[in-house]
Amino acid sequence: MNSSPVSPLVQDLDPEKMPAHVAIIMDGNGRWARQRLLNRVQGHEKGAETVRTIVRTSREIGISHLTLYAFSTENWQRPKIEVQALMKLLEHFLESEQDELVENDIRLNTIGETERLTTGTREALARVIHLTENNKSMTLHLALSYGSRSEIVRMVQLLAQKVRSGEVDPRDITEDLVTQHLYTGKIPDPDLLIRTSGEMRISNFLLWQIAYTEIFVTPTLWPDFSREEFLGILKEYQQRDRRFGKIDV
Repeated sequence: MNSSPVSPLVQDLDPEKMPAHVAIIMDGNGRWARQRLLNRVQGHEKGAETVRTIVRTSREIGISHLTLYAFSTENWQRPKIEVQALMKLLEHFLESEQDELVENDIRLNTIGETERLTTGTREALARVIHLTENNKSMTLHLALSYGSRSEIVRMVQLLAQKVRSGEVDPRDITEDLVTQHLYTGKIPDPDLLIRTSGEMRISNFLLWQIAYTEIFVTPTLWPDFSREEFLGILKEYQQRDRRFGKIDV
């Protein structure tokens, strides 16, 4: 992951106001392909190039956590041939990027029902997660077979089991305890959520975690989402007043 030259946009960013955690709903690969009379898989391939750019940029500017919504629980309903192509594309991405992740001190993590992924995809993920487990500069979280409602159901089931066994008293269930039993239990909540393609919805993504997250929606389709636009969004984020329900005094 070779660093890009320092641009004026990077120089304009305040390191003290950098979001610790950025989450992105990567939308628009299919529409990008359709506009160019290409098949959807080619759109996903182009989208993978954007992933590489945004991961590199995030590492360069000091973002600690980057979460990418790569494959939702609802995506299993897509045509089988597209799902298979997405799994192969993910395997190829992991193979091509693993050395750079190691060299740039980036740790890979996953959230979601990864047991539903294909054997080859699970093996590729396990290999890169192991290779990068001691990296500390940034963590790349891939949301794979992820759905926030199913995550919350899973959390309720885990806590219910602990209540039934006597390990947890219902009166001791707090927001912190709920958070600990989510996939993201050890990850800070996102400071900034970006959605590409202009759709004004959350799409079952990190519903609990984004209670006070700043949200930015761009009409740009994911394959066209650039380093410059990403940096521009971060600049706007730094100009927002985050009060978390409080008032200025």
